[in-house]
Amino acid sequence: MKPVVCVPCRLFFKIKKNGVAIEEGMPRGDGTWGPYKLWQGDLWECQGCGAQIVRGFGSQAIAEHFEAKYATATERFQPLFRVDDC
Repeated sequence: MKPVVCVPCRLFFKIKKNGVAIEEGMPRGDGTWGPYKLWQGDLWECQGCGAQIVRGFGSQAIAEHFEAKYATATERFQPLFRVDDC
């Protein structure tokens, strides 16, 4: 994987935790967001300012909202947060 640099600190991001989950949100059309996909990646952190990023996602989501396993996967992987952005 290619390095990632924190611009203000001029430091490389370092791995903080492998295998963290995030949930991708989906707009519902009424101004609210609902669950869409569950992804797993790695949490990286700048040792200077503490900024964090998640990167290194696989090519496929762990689960999608329409699948029967979505609720159990969400409970098992405990996403850090949901990204409500398209």
